[in-house]
Amino acid sequence: MSMIRTTAIALFLTALGFAASRAQDASQTPTNTSFVLWQLPNQTTTQMMSYVIQTIHGKVIVIDGGNAGDAPYLLDFLRARGNSVEAWIVSHAHSDHVGAFCAILRKPGELKIAAIYGSMPDRLWTQQYETEGSQKEFELFETTLTDAGRTVAELVLGQVLEIDGIRIEVLGVKNPEITKNALNNSSLVIRMSDHAKSVLFPGDLGVEGGDKLLNSRYADHLRSDFVQMAHHGQNGVSQAFYRRVNPTGCLWPTPKWLWENDKGQGKGSGTWRTLEVRAWMDEFPIQAHYLMWEGLKRIE
Repeated sequence: MSMIRTTAIALFLTALGFAASRAQDASQTPTNTSFVLWQLPNQTTTQMMSYVIQTIHGKVIVIDGGNAGDAPYLLDFLRARGNSVEAWIVSHAHSDHVGAFCAILRKPGELKIAAIYGSMPDRLWTQQYETEGSQKEFELFETTLTDAGRTVAELVLGQVLEIDGIRIEVLGVKNPEITKNALNNSSLVIRMSDHAKSVLFPGDLGVEGGDKLLNSRYADHLRSDFVQMAHHGQNGVSQAFYRRVNPTGCLWPTPKWLWENDKGQGKGSGTWRTLEVRAWMDEFPIQAHYLMWEGLKRIE
């Protein structure tokens, strides 16, 4: 083989290597300039709440997770995104929010969870002010944590977490003085934001907890582009609360029967307040409703 041909082949191979290197570098460069938020669909017929957030550099944050029956779907979803959770945030310890978390904590497989965050009342308080069913759910949550050797990092009012460009503000924590609708009214309230968008998560907060927040110094922090509809879109916070948020997008962790207030005899046959809340939101300049019962929703 001539020297000229050998040199040409070498140059060609070098160019190919350089191009491959550039392609590899490009594949590792984040394409998003803002975090991605997914609202996960329910895998059972009951209501639930499950959100997964991925930062611009691929770190994963989970909020709640849903029922135990939602665990396999959630685990697969997290496996596809690296099998590592930077922060798992728990709004409160009802099974439709932490059932999947407990199931995964018992059998995590290769999933790694760096930190768990929340604002939890104590068991005695729950035994005094909650139903027997809610007490059992709370006890199961605590027992699962203990068996797994894990603890919840207690968030405090006004605290700010910074995770890979995402600012997480703690606007509401447990409210032990509110004993009506007790666990729901002790839902964690967080606002997640970056330079591009903001999302408010009030969990299952009720009117009483919402009014407390409205009358606090943190009311001015409520304004957000997106809002997770409190208590699955019915019997949650007041219209005045949503007015303060003034969203343009609504996240509904709501099954179809609840969306339509249907107890089995058609739309409007139930006693839930979803249709009333939907009418409230018609008064806002809402650009999009993200409905859990329609399937997986992605917000960039």
